[in-house]
Amino acid sequence: QVQLVESGGGSVQAGGSLRLSCEASGSTFSINSMGWYRQSPGKQREREWVADISSLGRTMYAESVKGRFTISRDNAKNTVYLHMNSLKPEDTGVYYCSAVLVGGVSWGRGTQVTVSS
Repeated sequence: QVQLVESGGGSVQAGGSLRLSCEASGSTFSINSMGWYRQSPGKQREREWVADISSLGRTMYAESVKGRFTISRDNAKNTVYLHMNSLKPEDTGVYYCSAVLVGGVSWGRGTQVTVSS
């Protein structure tokens, strides 16, 4: 089993920046890729994919965040980061960390990001 704990959320004005962190513990050797999803207000049943990074460092981004967000990974610390720049009000939501394992997917509990106009 893998446990994921997110941190770094908060409130920021449009145009600002935040860095989210996700630390993994437990059977981290079983982790393949890690990524970030978000759930926006009013879309409680939809979790939108934001970005992910493979064990070899290959990154992929949703079109809505490409050029503004950067995902990175520190394997020695079992931590993945999401650097968010030029934030927009529509980036507001709960951001969840995920880890694709050999036997399934683990999720963190989420961290709130609020961007005001």
